[in-house]
Amino acid sequence: MPQPIKTAAVIAAALSLASCAPTAMIGGANPGNAGLNPAQRLTVAQPAPTATSMGLSLTSPTFAGGGAYPAAQVANGFGCSGPNVSPALNWSGVPTGTQSLVLTKYDPDAPTGSGFWHWSVFNIPATATGLAEGAGNPGGTLPAGAQQLNNEGGQPGFVGACPPVGDKAHRYVFTLYALSGKLDLPAGTTPAVLGFMMNGQVLAKTSLTAYYGR
Repeated sequence: MPQPIKTAAVIAAALSLASCAPTAMIGGANPGNAGLNPAQRLTVAQPAPTATSMGLSLTSPTFAGGGAYPAAQVANGFGCSGPNVSPALNWSGVPTGTQSLVLTKYDPDAPTGSGFWHWSVFNIPATATGLAEGAGNPGGTLPAGAQQLNNEGGQPGFVGACPPVGDKAHRYVFTLYALSGKLDLPAGTTPAVLGFMMNGQVLAKTSLTAYYGR
């Protein structure tokens, strides 16, 4: 059985390796976004950039890829007063050899200089086929063994969308990764370190993007 990947031995190398990691724009450019100028346009090193879907598919019963972000997933905070419910997500086509899955939700258009991580779930069992609506909220049910990091609002689990008023619609990118191992991440690990720790063990990945503005 593959052993969990230890964090302590590699986090120290993250800063030196980051400068030479391959980079790619998540989801493509959004040049009309009034909240970002070209100097702030985000470029992010991607885990295993050569990984492809390999038949892995991610869907939701409440929104379509490239469509509108659901009202139920709007944040309750940051100036918004939505329900803040994590969406139901389904997947199929997990490749042979997968030991765990990771699910993230990310806004590359947030005017922070580094985007905004809304949700990170790791060590999802390879046998899982989805997440129920509300799984990322307090009291929600995750598959056995799955763990959540703090979102960038500082709370564990899911936080919904709340882009600045007047921005072009932001992209909310849900990405599912199939990993060849499991992750051993200490309390307080950030989504950025999660991404770093996935390098070298991503068998496949696929994304589902929804758009929301106000």
